Amino acid sequence: MSKRPDDQLAWLTARPFAHRGLHGPGIIENSMAAFEAAIAAGFGIECDVRISSDGQAFLFHDAALARMTGANGAIETLDSAHIDRLRLADGKPVPRLSALLALCPPDWPLLLEVKADGSRAEPFCEAVVRDLARQQRRATAIMSFHPGVVRWFARNRPQTVRGMIVTEQNKGKARARIESTLALWLAKPDFLACDVRDLPTPLSVRARSQGVPMLTWTVRSDAMCASAARHADQIIFERSHD
Repeated sequence: MSKRPDDQLAWLTARPFAHRGLHGPGIIENSMAAFEAAIAAGFGIECDVRISSDGQAFLFHDAALARMTGANGAIETLDSAHIDRLRLADGKPVPRLSALLALCPPDWPLLLEVKADGSRAEPFCEAVVRDLARQQRRATAIMSFHPGVVRWFARNRPQTVRGMIVTEQNKGKARARIESTLALWLAKPDFLACDVRDLPTPLSVRARSQGVPMLTWTVRSDAMCASAARHADQIIFERSHD
């Protein structure tokens, strides 16, 4: 793993991150309203980045459009003009990454999860970099399940803080640990984001002992908070929707 100076990473653990923004009843995930609510409440923002067919970065979790917009198809098959015409359930457009960056103060903590899935990493990374290059930001990191994304940033934009997301869910423990070890060797991340359901793992214990910041997701209960307090350095959370 990478070892960046601690003072460049302190913001990662300074405050909790709202998962997909601070959403809940009346506030839609990955919406400008959710991001505004997170800032108003003093939380960092975690969000998902996908790209249009013409390489523009949008904030949207699912590969398919149906759940969030009612439209058919996949977001990556549509150009940016088409996506701009879609509407979330609150009547607002699917946010572009550039809109979130314009909203946030330069030092507001942002975690950008790049959702490249099984695609080539390069177009996703380049889309994110184009938007980041327009601003001087001091507290923004990319992270991904895709080791190619994290590796691309290590090679091509090393100044960007980068994290690897790991989980053992729906995998055998041996397979999960082999995959994680290989991914970390390829990606050389600055921090880890570990599934709270897995904590503690040999990887999380070793990483923390070496001073690597450990975030954990997605924390949704008091029991998960307690586990995170013991085994991680900061949480990515969703508030109760009850």
